[in-house]
Amino acid sequence: MIENVMEIKKENLVEEVQKLKDEGYRIVTASCVDMDTEFMIYYHFDKQNNMKHLKIFSNKDEEVPSISGVYLAGALVENEIKDLFGLKVKDLAIDYGGNFLITGDVGTAPFAKSTTKKEDKEGI
Repeated sequence: MIENVMEIKKENLVEEVQKLKDEGYRIVTASCVDMDTEFMIYYHFDKQNNMKHLKIFSNKDEEVPSISGVYLAGALVENEIKDLFGLKVKDLAIDYGGNFLITGDVGTAPFAKSTTKKEDKEGI
């Protein structure tokens, strides 16, 4: 179990991230869990070995606001989750358009439960 988790509405994500930045926290990373019909996303922060975590839920067809306007480094992990899970992220400071980690032969969103590799779709 993760300690110091605050579950928030995704609409409040940027505001809560800004509060943590104002308190001196740094972004560590984010992680995503595919829960079939929705994503559960954790954002992890640290300040002098004190970890805090924000947790949001998002339906797979909805967009999540980017935190890259607060922490530019957030664009890296958001592009990663976008590529690997198919998460829709709006207002990314740097948007690789699905080509941050994924190449054409891999297919789309290989970690998403409802997506398969191109070879599986083509029957190879």
